[in-house]
Amino acid sequence: SSLLTALGILAMASVTGTAIGLAAGYFGGWVDEVLMRVTDMFLAFPALVLAMGMAATLGPSLFNAMLATAVVWWPWYARLVRGQALHLKHEAFVDAARVSGASAFRITVHHILRNCLTPIIVQMSLDIGYAILTLARLSFIGLGAQPPTPEWGSMVSLGRDYFLEQWWMVTFPGLAIFLSVMAFNLLGDGLQEALSPRLRR
Repeated sequence: SSLLTALGILAMASVTGTAIGLAAGYFGGWVDEVLMRVTDMFLAFPALVLAMGMAATLGPSLFNAMLATAVVWWPWYARLVRGQALHLKHEAFVDAARVSGASAFRITVHHILRNCLTPIIVQMSLDIGYAILTLARLSFIGLGAQPPTPEWGSMVSLGRDYFLEQWWMVTFPGLAIFLSVMAFNLLGDGLQEALSPRLRR
């Protein structure tokens, strides 16, 4: 459940952040100002503290922890996609599509979004590990998965009372968290090198 929930967090956060970043970067003006000020409001708070507050408000469950984490995670994707959109909207192929009569929706989806996929994929692969850690923290303090749902943070929390007699109850869930985070970080680095032409050169 830790891996599936982390994927759910990134799916919701990336879709929301990408849509907001595309709108802000392409349209600019007051649209950009309003959307980026809302984004800055979320970035002003530590992500873990804000996720804890939202999870506590929604109630302790794995779905609420996933939703709370996704709500505080989207601003990074909005910032990333906005920067890409600001650069790409002045490219020649976008001007050609605009002159040919393509709508704003078609330009943003078929021309700008396609060229933003590489940094989004790399960022998602790097963020899976952090999403797993955030879920484990929320479950450890009782705001995430509830027994008998098998989630690594919840398993560590339940096993800490038996650490001296049954050390494996804490060790193996913690080791699974460590290995998963390290594996996804290595995957993200590998994808960045494979998908970035500048790094390949």
